[in-house]
Parts: sequence; structure tokens; C-alpha cells
Amino acid sequence: MDNKKILEAGEIASKTVKYAKEIIKKDVPLIEIAEKIEEKIVELGGKPAFPTNLSIDDIAAHYTPTYNDETKAHGLLKIDLGVHVNGFVADTAFSVDLENSEENKKLIETAEQTLENAIKITKKGTKLNEIGKTIQETIESEDFSPIINLSGHSIEEYDLHAGITIPNHDNGNTEELDKGLIAIEPFVTTGSGKVYDGKPSGIYHLIDEKTPRTTIARKVLNFIQQEYKSLPFCQRWLVNNFGTKALFAIKQLEDNGNLHNYPQLIEASHKPVAQAEHTLLIDDEVIITTK
Repeated sequence: MDNKKILEAGEIASKTVKYAKEIIKKDVPLIEIAEKIEEKIVELGGKPAFPTNLSIDDIAAHYTPTYNDETKAHGLLKIDLGVHVNGFVADTAFSVDLENSEENKKLIETAEQTLENAIKITKKGTKLNEIGKTIQETIESEDFSPIINLSGHSIEEYDLHAGITIPNHDNGNTEELDKGLIAIEPFVTTGSGKVYDGKPSGIYHLIDEKTPRTTIARKVLNFIQQEYKSLPFCQRWLVNNFGTKALFAIKQLEDNGNLHNYPQLIEASHKPVAQAEHTLLIDDEVIITTK
């Protein structure tokens, strides 16, 4: 682990969140928000660790605009962004209410308070289910539900979900945290507290490097290997680099088994969802890298 690069990525993420909060307004096209956020990350000296997620209402996660997306910002909007510096990642998220809705505002406040409470008890040696219990109790005390089949995660170099799951409820896992990098991300809803897989998101990661048949697919595969390695990327980024012929290449790469396409994650009872997230570097002390 390179703590210097981890902290640098976190600082860029924190500055990008401040910028994002300034530019997000109702009816601004999602594609404009996503591209401005990603451009800001690069301007500040990082690279996006994954496509900016802009998930509205009952879409809990994994919505990023397509290259020709016409969706405009509205509802309860969750902004989940990531920064990497040479593969060392910061992952952070916040939610905004674009409808002046008291319920949305309360969901957002609860998500933020839940994250704060979870961070307070997190240190080397904390049991994973203790974090989950704190998250669950904080959310349920406001008569909301945690989304129990979404979770935080450990992070390693060029690996966003590195094996350890940070639960959003008391799942009975008494494994203790060791030194390392984790993201805690509670999701709060008025709904049933579970998500299901929706339609494909156009967010991908590389799962196999076997050679595809066509020249354009090979060219795009080589670009993915060089530019993103094992981190997620999206259709929009490839179209920005290769034009719409990238769409043909993506189809070829999917058919060839090179890519995993993440599904959108939808709240099962179609109720709105709020999210909050920070990345924590756990050593002898705990540093919130994205604060």
C-alpha cells in the first residue's frame, strides 16, 4: 500500500465532491454532471477509479449516463465517485434532494448520520458485524430500512472490491478488521431494504484478456488493458475515445467473454434510496481519506 498516493486520491475526491455539489441542479443533464466531475478529477491530478454513478430514486447504484443519454437530474440523486492515483483508490458518495422533499431530506440526513456513527466505532480490531449493527440500528431508529444486500468493501491497488465485505446490517460476521483500506457505504430506504439486478448499466470491467476476432475489438481491448486495467469503465468513455464504432467492439468483447457488464441495482419495492460513503485508511490510527 502506498499511503501517500492513497491520501492524494482522497484529497482529490474530497475536492471533487465540493465541486460536484456546486454544479448539480435540477434538470441539468446527467451526462453533463458526470463529464464535469470526471474532468475535475483529471484536472486535480487523478483519474476516475470508476464511472461516476448518478443513480436516481429507486436506482440504488450503477447508473452512469450512456454516450447519448438525455436523462436530466431530478428526484433523490446519489453521486458515487472514485479517484485513483496510480491504482490507489478513494471511493466516496453523497446524495442530494432535487425535489424539496422532506422525506428525501430525512433519508439523506439519516445516511450521513449512519456513516458518521459507523466511522466512530471503526478501527483495527473492530468486528465487521459491529459496524453492520451500528448501521442497522441507526437507520432503523429513524423507521427506515438499510439495504442489506449492498455493502462496503475493502480496497487494494487497482482492486475496488478486494474481498472483505463491510455489512450494512448485523450479519453475524465476527471477523476483525486489520490494517488496510476500506469503504463504508450505508444505503437507506423507505422500502423493503433489498435490491435486485435491473437492466445492464453500461459499466464494465475486464474479466478475460483472450483475443477477440475483429481489429476494432482488439484495439478497444488493448486500450482497456492499458487505460483501466482491472478497474471499471463505461460505454461512454469508449465512445468518447473511438466514436460509435466502440459500440460494435463492446458487443464483440461481451460475446467473446472479455467483459462483465454490471446491472443497475434497483430497490425491490421501488422506494427512494439515499447513500453516503467515505474511504478509511486503517492503521494505528484511522484516517478518513475522503473527508
